[in-house]
Amino acid sequence: MELGRVRARYHRRIREQIIRRKTLREKVYYNFADSSNRGSISIAASIVRQIGGEEYEGHVVEQTVGGTFETLTSRFVQEGFNLLQHLRPGTWSYQTTKTDISAFAQYQHLAEVEDAIQHNPILSSIVGRDYIVTPDIVVLRSPLEDENIDAQQSVVGDDPVALRTLLRASNHPGKHPRQLLHASISCKWTIRSGRSQNARTEALNLIRNRKGRVPHIVAVTAEPLPTRIASIALGTGDLDCVYHFALHELERAVREVGNQDQQEMLDTLLTGDRLRDISDLPLDLAI
Repeated sequence: MELGRVRARYHRRIREQIIRRKTLREKVYYNFADSSNRGSISIAASIVRQIGGEEYEGHVVEQTVGGTFETLTSRFVQEGFNLLQHLRPGTWSYQTTKTDISAFAQYQHLAEVEDAIQHNPILSSIVGRDYIVTPDIVVLRSPLEDENIDAQQSVVGDDPVALRTLLRASNHPGKHPRQLLHASISCKWTIRSGRSQNARTEALNLIRNRKGRVPHIVAVTAEPLPTRIASIALGTGDLDCVYHFALHELERAVREVGNQDQQEMLDTLLTGDRLRDISDLPLDLAI
């Protein structure tokens, strides 16, 4: 019940701050629909009706919509994940500041690589900068002090054990240990062009360049057309999964519209477990 309320708040915030009804040549549509695609317009309209609330017209600065979507999604993840502290205890933080991954423990060696290529043009031309990833949203875990690890029983104590694990704060240099990247979340308000594929590129770089476990690597979208969602959701090996901000509503909307191609693709994404609802995300992050 509580997670359902968090999801409803998320939808309300998106309705109030992002979604706007627009008119183009007497065509009325919502601003996460493709104005040139009838199916996109119809599916988006059905989703908006289902999540309820007032009709908001007027203008939102298009360049700020993506950033607002990231902020609201980050807030949802934090509120949802906080409900699961009994399953995943720890000190967690959330950022939408697009921080370079070299700031995090598993990728701190990339800072040395960056410093080296900045002073060596030949090395820079060989290595490139494709490894630099700045996720839209990151979920971070703070390393633990030994007293926290030994809170219920002696685990590490004073013995010369576990001297390299990143979970121990004492194994990090300096007074302020780097946080552990637990999850990288890419946000795509819509999926319109090849630029959406940068989510896959970032995912592969997170996998290849880490020293330690792979963080959760996911994408969240509000795209109304399943065929466009498929461009980043199909396949395995890079993204863990794609999450829709209103999957239950999308399923009903696609049925209402009756577009066979969209229905078949949505069925493929669901049966292949490549698309989930936003409410699944906090629990998946607890794995």
